[in-house]
Amino acid sequence: MKVVILAGGYGTRISEESYLKPKPMIEICGKPIMWHIMKYYSSYGFNEFIICAGYKQEYIKRWFRDYCLTMSDVTFDFGKSDNIIIHSNKSEPWKVTVVDTGLDTMTGGRIKRIKDYISEEKFLLTYGDGLSNVDLLSLIEFHNKSNSILTLSAVEIESRFGILDICENGKVSSFREKSKFDTEWINGGYMVADKKIFDYIDGDGTIFEKYTIETLVNENKLSAYKHRGFWQCMDTIRDKNKLENLIETNNAPWMVW
Repeated sequence: MKVVILAGGYGTRISEESYLKPKPMIEICGKPIMWHIMKYYSSYGFNEFIICAGYKQEYIKRWFRDYCLTMSDVTFDFGKSDNIIIHSNKSEPWKVTVVDTGLDTMTGGRIKRIKDYISEEKFLLTYGDGLSNVDLLSLIEFHNKSNSILTLSAVEIESRFGILDICENGKVSSFREKSKFDTEWINGGYMVADKKIFDYIDGDGTIFEKYTIETLVNENKLSAYKHRGFWQCMDTIRDKNKLENLIETNNAPWMVW
């Protein structure tokens, strides 16, 4: 199965670094977060990737172009026309297709634009800014049994705000500060999609998380695989520092390679 990664947005909430590079290429301990995502999929044997690029897409293309060289011993023979000889390539066995899906294209539109690169009946889909240790094989098995067009990994997060209990007359019966017991389920990415998903995307202006997913819900064609393990997105510098700290303390659950 191919792995499709959404990597085209502006990343404005982490603009301290995204003004220089696409958000998925922001480094965590020396490697882009997208590299970490790809390494995790690769640990399950998924080595073919389609990157839905947009903002600063040339940065992504250059990075993958140079990656093989940086992971190898290289001879530069200036006396020959083919003057680069690569020795002992240590890079991963990846096949990576980087597609320019447009600068202002919405998430659904980006997925629609890579339709011609999907020949299989199913593919994996995720965002380029979230790390997890979701069991991909169990996720795929769950999807195959669900009779759904899309299965997403639902992750549990703590409520960000205090909780109000409100009576019918508008009076507040109780208020409590947020706690680890006040949680909600959100879409954590790490999805499995049937090829039929393209029929639920009109074009560049389609927001996947709104129109496509809401339509699938209405048609009872969306499933949620509950993942109770690790998940963390990288929306802010604080999130980036948190992920780096997990690596530095040898406590990064996604680093199974």
